[in-house]
Amino acid sequence: MAEFATVARPYAEALFRVAQNGDMAAWSGIVSELAQIGANPDVQAFAGNPNVTAAQLAETIASLVKSPLNAEAKNFIVMLAENGRIALLPEIAAQFTVLKNAQEGAADATVYSAFEMSADQVNALAATLEKKFGRKLNPTVEVDPSLIGGVRVVVGDEVLDTSVRAKLQQMHNALVA
Repeated sequence: MAEFATVARPYAEALFRVAQNGDMAAWSGIVSELAQIGANPDVQAFAGNPNVTAAQLAETIASLVKSPLNAEAKNFIVMLAENGRIALLPEIAAQFTVLKNAQEGAADATVYSAFEMSADQVNALAATLEKKFGRKLNPTVEVDPSLIGGVRVVVGDEVLDTSVRAKLQQMHNALVA
């Protein structure tokens, strides 16, 4: 959705500038919660209801956030509700995270594994991957049994595939060629 990304960018950048002057960790938590709330189909349906005023929508969304909201966060929610931009919350959060990671010299990494990984395994893998990619990584693990074994790591637009499935595919391609 290029259009969502384009419309969400100024909101994410403004929110990031406010977060830089405050507590970045607290803002990250609030933005993450807002993304989850904004992605909820019931919230989207409520936001699209013409009988709901912007004030009611903003109040409802603010009540759904578990983290304590400061005045800036409340104003942000009110502004989004008044402009009909609640559906942008997940994209705003994604762009906010990209900006935050860029400032910290970090990146999000999705690790697809054939099996569940313990916290120690994830930490050891993350340490190895940080050396390979040359930046701090924030790993999340997803189980994908179709990999058969090994892992597939996605960091931005870079992919490191050491899974058994990938190796079998390479052997298949070599035999067919």
